[in-house]
Amino acid sequence: VINKTADSVGSAIINKLSPLAPLVKTITFDNGKEFAGHSKIDAALNSTTYFADPFASWQRGSNENFNGLLRQYIPKKRQLSTVTDEELRMIQDQLNNRPRKRLGFKTPSEVFMQSLNRVALRV
Repeated sequence: VINKTADSVGSAIINKLSPLAPLVKTITFDNGKEFAGHSKIDAALNSTTYFADPFASWQRGSNENFNGLLRQYIPKKRQLSTVTDEELRMIQDQLNNRPRKRLGFKTPSEVFMQSLNRVALRV
């Protein structure tokens, strides 16, 4: 994302999620100004947007859980600008291939591929 303007963030979300639009049913945002273009995102992805209540991070529980997992690799004190693309790819690979209890001990990669296969069979 170039910057945190609503246009920039909205365009980045649309660009990243458009290939997966049939899988995107809802998106839950926090109340940041960068999500002011949510209706444009909804229209582009045919999705529904929800907003968490202020100071209610538990309403975005899977996001909070992911943040905790990410902190195992990137401590809170570390500046994100110092994380290299190579480090991010390694972290992404490890987290996407880590079994999760919530997914019946499947990995996020396995569940994602199963979802893609279901969509492909419907087309």
